[in-house]
Amino acid sequence: MSESAIEKARREVEAEFAQFREQFGRVLEAVEQVSSAGPLDDVHGLLERLEDTVNDVRTGGAFGSGAKGHRSALEKYEKVAAQPS
Repeated sequence: MSESAIEKARREVEAEFAQFREQFGRVLEAVEQVSSAGPLDDVHGLLERLEDTVNDVRTGGAFGSGAKGHRSALEKYEKVAAQPS
């Protein structure tokens, strides 16, 4: 049986979301490092690393699609879902 366009689009959204969730742990780790910093820690450097990590997760860095891949897949899904059957 052939998979419908909406099923295919939904699977792509779910796959992209799963990749995002895997990478999101890196953001949480960076936030925890900032949160647990003390007065003698390099807070500026920790915040810079947090920004870099968030950017990588959002854009996908050098490899991958990051959250932008999920956005693209979601837009495709919404387009397909809006089409009359």
